[in-house]
Amino acid sequence: MGQYVRGDVILASVALDERSAKTRPAVVIATGGTTMIHICPVSSRPPSDAPCIPISLDDFSEGGLDLFGESYVMTSRVLTIQSGDVIGKRGRLNTDSLAEIAGRVPAIMLPGPAPAKNERARKGR
Repeated sequence: MGQYVRGDVILASVALDERSAKTRPAVVIATGGTTMIHICPVSSRPPSDAPCIPISLDDFSEGGLDLFGESYVMTSRVLTIQSGDVIGKRGRLNTDSLAEIAGRVPAIMLPGPAPAKNERARKGR
C-alpha cells in the first residue's frame, strides 16, 4: 500500500455504474486521512452525459498513460476508495492540468476539512 497525493494518476478497480468494476486510471483529487483517497476516473472515450476534461501525455510532469490519443477525466464522478485498493501509480499530472481538473470538480463533491478540536468543543456546548 502506498501513499498517494493530489495529482497522482493511479490504476484502480472502479465501478462507474451497476456493472462490474473495471481497472482504469484515475486522478487523485483529494486525500482523506491516511487510507482514503478521492478520485476522478479516466476513460478512453468522453462520456456523453457528463462533463469531462481531455488529458494527453503533455499533461504529465512524470510518468504517463499508454495513450494513443486523448483520455478523459470524468470530473462529475468523484469516488472514494481505500489506498490499499490501488493497483499501481502511473504518473503525476503537472500543476496546470491538475488546477484545471480541480476547478471543474463541483465543490460539493469534494471532502471538506475536518473541524478543529476547538470548533467541535464549542458546538457541543
